[in-house]
Amino acid sequence: MRSFSKQDTTESTGDEICNIRSRAIERVSSKVSGIEQADEDPGLRNPADYRSKQVFKGKMLFWLAYQSIGVIYGDIGTSPLYVYSSTFSEPPSRQDLIGVLSIVIWSLMMMVTVKYIIIILHADNDGEGGTFSTYSLLSRYMNITNRDPREASFVQMKRHLTGDLEQAGRSMRRRLESSKFARALLQVMGILAVTMVLADGLLTPAQSILGAVQGIEVVQPNISKGTIIGVSDAIIVFLFAIQAFGITKLTVAFSPIVIIWLGFNAVFGIYNLAKYDAGVFQAFNPGLAFKYLIRHGEDGWRTLGGTLLAFTGVEALFADLGAFSRRAIQISWLCYTFPCLLLAYIGQAAYISVFPEAYSNPFFNAAPPGTVYPSLVIAILAAIVASQAIITATFQLLSQVMKLSYMPQITVIHTSRIFHGQLYIPIANWLMMIGTILVASIFNNTTSLGNAYGVCVMFVTFFDTCMVSLTAIFVWRFNPYLVILPWLTFACLDGAYISSVLTKVPQGAWVTLMIAAILALLFLLWRYGKEQQWFAEAEDRFHTSHFITSGSASLESETPMYLAKQYGEFPISTTRGLGIFFDKAGETTPIVFSQFVLKLTSMPEVIVFFHLRPLEMPSVQSDRRYMVSRLAVPNCYRLVVRYGYNDVIITPNLANVVVEQLRKYLINDIPPPQPAGENAAEDGQDNSTSNPDSSIKEKHHDVGRELARLEAAYSHKVLYIIGKEEMKIKPGTMIVRKILLSLFLWIRDNTRNKMANLRVPTDKVIEVGFLKEI
Repeated sequence: MRSFSKQDTTESTGDEICNIRSRAIERVSSKVSGIEQADEDPGLRNPADYRSKQVFKGKMLFWLAYQSIGVIYGDIGTSPLYVYSSTFSEPPSRQDLIGVLSIVIWSLMMMVTVKYIIIILHADNDGEGGTFSTYSLLSRYMNITNRDPREASFVQMKRHLTGDLEQAGRSMRRRLESSKFARALLQVMGILAVTMVLADGLLTPAQSILGAVQGIEVVQPNISKGTIIGVSDAIIVFLFAIQAFGITKLTVAFSPIVIIWLGFNAVFGIYNLAKYDAGVFQAFNPGLAFKYLIRHGEDGWRTLGGTLLAFTGVEALFADLGAFSRRAIQISWLCYTFPCLLLAYIGQAAYISVFPEAYSNPFFNAAPPGTVYPSLVIAILAAIVASQAIITATFQLLSQVMKLSYMPQITVIHTSRIFHGQLYIPIANWLMMIGTILVASIFNNTTSLGNAYGVCVMFVTFFDTCMVSLTAIFVWRFNPYLVILPWLTFACLDGAYISSVLTKVPQGAWVTLMIAAILALLFLLWRYGKEQQWFAEAEDRFHTSHFITSGSASLESETPMYLAKQYGEFPISTTRGLGIFFDKAGETTPIVFSQFVLKLTSMPEVIVFFHLRPLEMPSVQSDRRYMVSRLAVPNCYRLVVRYGYNDVIITPNLANVVVEQLRKYLINDIPPPQPAGENAAEDGQDNSTSNPDSSIKEKHHDVGRELARLEAAYSHKVLYIIGKEEMKIKPGTMIVRKILLSLFLWIRDNTRNKMANLRVPTDKVIEVGFLKEI
C-alpha cells in the first residue's frame, strides 16, 4: 500500500491545475433551479475536433519529400556560394583550409543532422514546428500559461501524472510551474524565437536575390549598382506575388531548380576530388577543427561567423515542419541534400588546396571547364528561390502565435486540400515584400547584409536547444540527468557560434535585433491586453441559471421566466421571432445573450446560440458538421457548426440552415413507436398510471409544439444578434499599466472585424453594445 505524504498531495493537486485553470472562470455561477447541467454540451469536447498531425506513406510521402527540397533547402543549399569567401580574408594554407572544412562538415553533422533532423523534429506540436510550437507543446504538458476560456476546449491537455515522471523531473516541473520568472522566461524565449526568424525573413530574400543578381558581374563586370538594385527589387516583387499560388504549385518550378542545383554541386565536388586533392577527406577527423581553432585563437573564433553560413536556414527547416512532415524532411535531407552539400564543400576544398586564390568565388572557380554559364544560370535561379524557406516559415509562425493570442487575428489561407499545414497569409506576405525591398535598397550589397546576418539564427538554435531539452524531460519523460549532457554539448556549440556572431552587432546585426525586439514587445503587449480582457469578461461568463430562473408552469401557459434575484426578479417577456445569437465561447451562455436579456428583460420566442468551431481540415462532412443540443431555457438551443477552412458557413441563407438543423434535431428526438402488446399489463395489474404509450404520446405532443413554434417564429421574423464589446481602463490604474492597456485597446479597435463583414442580410442584424473595464 502506498503512503501519501504532503508532497504527494501537492503534486497530485498540481496535476489538476491545468484543467481547473481553464474551466475556473466558467464555473463561477451559482447553482440555481437546476438549469446548470443542461448548459454544457457533452459533445463539444470531441477528440476529433483537436488538431492531429497528418501521416503520409508511400508515394505521397516521397511526393512531400520532393516538395520539401524546393522549399526548405534553398537557403542552406546555396551556402556553398559564399562560405569559404566569408570565412577567409586571404588565400588559406592547406592546413587551415582542412581545419575550416572540418568545422563545416561537423557543423552540418551536429547542428543540422543530429540536432535538428534526428532530435528536434520530434518535438512537434501535433505536426507544427518551430520554437514557439515547442513552447505550445510544453504548455499542454505543464501549467505555464493562461488560456482564453473561450478557446480552452480547442486545446488537448496531456499533462503526465506526477508518478509518471522521474523524481528529478517532478521537482523541476514543480519549480518551473511555481516560478513566475521561469514561466515568463519561457514565454519570452518562444516569442523572441518567432520575431528573430521574422527579422531574418527580411534579410534572407534580400541577401539571396542580391547575391544572385551580383553574380552577373562574373560575365558582365561593367554592370551598374543601380541596375543590380532595380533587377533585384523586380525579382523580389515577383517572388512575393506568386506566393498566393501555394507551396504545392510553387514547388512544381522550385523543386527541380534546387534538385539540379544540389546535383551540380555534388557532381562538381566529385570531379574536383578526383582531379585535384582527395586528401581533404581527412577533414572528417574532428580533431583538425579543434587544432585550427587552437592554432588561430581569437582569429579562429571569429571565423566561426563565416562557417555558420553553412547551416543558416536550419531554423526555417524546423519552422516549415507544419507544411510538410518529419519523415518527408528526414528523407529529403539524409538521402539527397546532405550528401550533395558534403560533396560540394569537400570538392571546393580540393580545388582551393591546389589554387588557394579561388577561395574568393569557390563555386564558379571550381566549376569544370565549359560549365560556367550553365552554373551561373542555375545558381541565380537557386539563389532566387532560396528565400522560400523563410517565407513559408513566416506564415507558419504567424499562424501559431495567432492561435495563442499573441497577435490580432488576420486572414490565413490554406492553399492545399491534401496538405493541411500549407498556408498563405496575404498581409504578412505584402509587408515582408515591402520590408525586403527597403532592406535590399538600403544595404545594396551582400557584404553589408552579411554583417547583419546570422545573429538571430544562432539565438533561435539556442532557444530550440533549451525548449527541446525541457520537452525531453516533461513530454518524453527522460531522466533530467540523461538530458543534461546532450543539452550541454549543443549549448556549447550554440554558445561558440553566438559569441562569434555577436561581434557583428556593431557592424549591422543590431538592425535585426532591434526589429526582433520591437516585434516581440508588440506580441507580448497584445497577449498582456488579451489576458486582462479575459479576466474582465469572466464576470459575465456564467450559465443561464445565474441570471434566469423559472416560475411555476400552468396547464394553459408556458413556463414563465424571471431575472435572477440579484437582478431584481423582473419577469422576462417574449417577443415573436427567431433570434440567432452569435456565440464565441460555445459552452457557457454567450455574453451577448446575457446582455440582451438583462438590458431588455425580453428574449425572442425561439433562441439559438450559434457557435462556429473551425477545424484544421479542408472540409467537414455534413453528417458531422452540425451538432444541436437543447438548453434548460425553454425553446433555447445551441447549434455548434464544425467547419473546415474551405467550408463557407456564414451566407445570406444562414437562417434556413439553422432552422433545417433544428427541425432534424427535433424530429430525431421523437421516440419510436412501441410494438403492440409489449407493455401490456401482466397478471391483471393496473398499468394505466405508468403506461409508456402515454409518455410517448406526450413526447410527440411536446415535440410537435416545439416544431410548430419554430416554424411560426421563423416565418415571422429572423434576427441575427451579435455583440459589440467596448472596453475602457479602470480609473486609478497605474500609469505604466494604463499606457500598455491604451496601446492594446488602440490596436484592438483598429483590427477587430466589422459588422459589415458578415454575409447576412444587414436589415436583420442587431448589434448589442456593452462596456467592460480592464
